[in-house]
Amino acid sequence: MTGACPSPVGTDGCEARDFAVSTILIIDDDDQLRKSFEKLLGEEGYAVQGAPSGEAGVKLVQESIPDLVILDMRLPGMNGLETFEAVHGIEPKLPVIIMTAYGTTETAIEATKLGAFDYILKPFDIPDMLGVIQQALAAGRFMRSPVHMNAVPEHAGKEAIIGRSRSMQEVYKAIGRVAPTDATVLIRGESGTGKELAARAVYQHSLRASKPFLVINCVAIPENLLESELFGYEKGAFTGAAHRRVGKIEQAHGGTVFLDEIGDMPPSIQAKILRLLQEKSIERLGGRDTIPVDVRIIAATNRDLEQALEQGRFREDLYYRLKVVTLWIPALRDRADDIPRLAEYFLVRYSAEVGMANPGMSREAMKVLEDRPWPGNVRELANTLHKALIFNRGAPVSPEDLSQVIETRDPGAVGAGTGNDPLRAWVRNALALQKSDHIFDACMDEFAGVLVSEALNLTGGNRSRTAKLLGLSRPTLHAKIEKYGLKFETSVKQE
Repeated sequence: MTGACPSPVGTDGCEARDFAVSTILIIDDDDQLRKSFEKLLGEEGYAVQGAPSGEAGVKLVQESIPDLVILDMRLPGMNGLETFEAVHGIEPKLPVIIMTAYGTTETAIEATKLGAFDYILKPFDIPDMLGVIQQALAAGRFMRSPVHMNAVPEHAGKEAIIGRSRSMQEVYKAIGRVAPTDATVLIRGESGTGKELAARAVYQHSLRASKPFLVINCVAIPENLLESELFGYEKGAFTGAAHRRVGKIEQAHGGTVFLDEIGDMPPSIQAKILRLLQEKSIERLGGRDTIPVDVRIIAATNRDLEQALEQGRFREDLYYRLKVVTLWIPALRDRADDIPRLAEYFLVRYSAEVGMANPGMSREAMKVLEDRPWPGNVRELANTLHKALIFNRGAPVSPEDLSQVIETRDPGAVGAGTGNDPLRAWVRNALALQKSDHIFDACMDEFAGVLVSEALNLTGGNRSRTAKLLGLSRPTLHAKIEKYGLKFETSVKQE
């Protein structure tokens, strides 16, 4: 998957998520399959509706738009393609996953070209299906959640760019100017500054706002899979390619593709992106046909592209094709006067998420925030306040509360510690003993197991709260609990 996930307000990445229960509508005439879905997805924390026909499914969508539709292609009466077109007509930004047997693959591909999020072949692998469901729900939130710019913190929605500094005013102006055009946009800035949110703002204020918006994280997808994920493939293109597959760029026809972390894109794929920008066409992996596509490209990176050019790691022709318009998102240390406004926003948001009244913050604590350089930018500030509220007892956030959760070590001094802290001692001991040939993976698994276990203990075994605390989705948390064989007693009701 793209690693696509809803970003915390004003940040990149997946450290904070909207954990409101998502509603999934299953449209399939197979009663047993619908019941199986209801059990499976219910255990994953989703609310599930079922419809035995296209007509019944369309009626449910008209009554209350769900977060996702999973649709079988073979239905009595109104067929799957007709049902998709009807659902798409009601809400074009509603993601739809198509289920199909091998005999109806071409119909599913046609639906995908018309705007369906993806298609899954029957019989399907459950983990694969759960992964696609997560991607589709994230894409739906990206498309349908408005991004407010220059918002008043206490009145801002869950997705907002907060800040009134001069540098942020320039960002707002640039977004307003470039959004209504079809120009390619390159968004630059340090990690955690809010590049993904800026990309979504460009999309939502563009003329393509009613069309798909797909996010591809060029780092999150292994290099050997990235090409097929972007461009699709033909049957027989490689071992295991049993059918034709439409890529994300083709799926987004008429819409927008956001290429996050493009500075890390492999050179072989850079050449294909260049062709897309120059010729407005692609070729599927293993195919010879030229396929015209109409997509707008927004890209982002925290890399020094100029240095990458000098080192031959990034194509110069692609560099100039991407930077038709460049948006620079300032580091938080360069707009420190926005910190009080950002802090106010995060206190309002996260106090609601943890189920408590906003305790506010002491002047001394605010001074601590204002004096910190925030190398992790807005993302680090958001996570710090989120964790502080989890441990807070209802009084105004104090410097002591911050000292429990704030990163006090200089990030530039990693490896320069005194050597006396317990974690370093544990690592040195593990390296000395080297009981595994894969010592790195063994250490990471050991640490991850302790981290998940302690988070479960802290939340009394409540998986929803644990997922929030760790910044994981519930399915990912479940997988880690099983992987590390964690046992715990639930002391509070699961959400």
